[in-house]
Amino acid sequence: MYDVIIAGAGPAGSAAAQACAKAGLSTLVIEEHGTIGYPIQCAGLLSLTAFGECGVSKRSILNTVTGAKVTTSMGSNLVFDAGKPKAYVVDRGMLDFEMAQAAADTGAEFHTKTSVCGISKTTLRTRGIHGRKEYSFRILIAADGPRSTVARLLGMQRAKLYLAGIQADVPFTMDENLAGIYPDAAPDFFGYAIPLGKNRARIGLCSGQNAKERFAAFSRQFADKKIHLVTGTVPLGVMPRTYGHRTLFTGDAGGFAKPISGGGVYTGIRSARHAAAVAVSCCEQDRFDDTALSSYETLWKDDIGGLLESGYRFFRLRRRLFPEDIDRLIRALNDPEIINLILQYGDMDRPSKLLKQLMLNPAVIGVLGSLVRPKFFSLFRERSSGNPAVR
Repeated sequence: MYDVIIAGAGPAGSAAAQACAKAGLSTLVIEEHGTIGYPIQCAGLLSLTAFGECGVSKRSILNTVTGAKVTTSMGSNLVFDAGKPKAYVVDRGMLDFEMAQAAADTGAEFHTKTSVCGISKTTLRTRGIHGRKEYSFRILIAADGPRSTVARLLGMQRAKLYLAGIQADVPFTMDENLAGIYPDAAPDFFGYAIPLGKNRARIGLCSGQNAKERFAAFSRQFADKKIHLVTGTVPLGVMPRTYGHRTLFTGDAGGFAKPISGGGVYTGIRSARHAAAVAVSCCEQDRFDDTALSSYETLWKDDIGGLLESGYRFFRLRRRLFPEDIDRLIRALNDPEIINLILQYGDMDRPSKLLKQLMLNPAVIGVLGSLVRPKFFSLFRERSSGNPAVR
């Protein structure tokens, strides 16, 4: 019997595995793919803080970004450049593998090309390269992505909303210091262009509907040749309950992606570390009932709950804006004073400080108020009795 079994060897799964193994728990990680880190279904743009959470070397870094350029469909631009590193563009395959290797070095066991096919109380059934197997566990951590098999098998209520994502690596010359953001590429999210290095970029978008058609239209401005094309899913809104049946749900499996950007590495690893702490505590106490597991939600809510809650409200607001609204907002933000605020308070992982500062600026308030005054203030003031990130 294993103390803990972890489904999924992405950043969340490997972070949880390393923490559990380091604490002395017998740890098994099940990964459905044959190679950890592939297929790559991530834009690969990580803040310095998120990269630091991964605990890896700098070998996976492809490029360093110092700012961003926002371009609307009506021709307005907003450029902010800190002149110093703000984010890394990484090879996610290499980064994921290095995180898994660190967990393995700590004592975690990995079974690749093995998928979960059944759960019965304290038994996990798998099938894969070694045929059908059964493994006993004391506690299970689900880090198996947005379409979590573990969540489905246990009948857990899922994230409220899923976006489809499509991205491709293309030969394209752009400013290597600036990430490109295209808010009108998708009506409920945005498109992006990330410099991978000299004459190469990663372009993509997420959308609630017609993602394929929207990506085809968006990609025409870049290049016809696509070096690498992948699709993926982004869950928005944390699942109503992130524990149950001796299981803790982390990363995309729990819906921990940031609603503003869709990124899930930072919040996924943070949730995984809290899951590991609770797994260690449960094993020490030999208690795995829901009361013992519930401390997990207290931990992650105190850490990143506010980030996810405000982000989801912002996402709901963004869906109410039309291209002309966004263009007006970008023009209002294109002011030296506001750009300085963005550079001073901007944080890819915890944007609430910047949002609060912007909400104090008369020009921004004027534009937002004229666009969505009745709805905007209700979205940012509302409080819910349950999990607000799922509303």
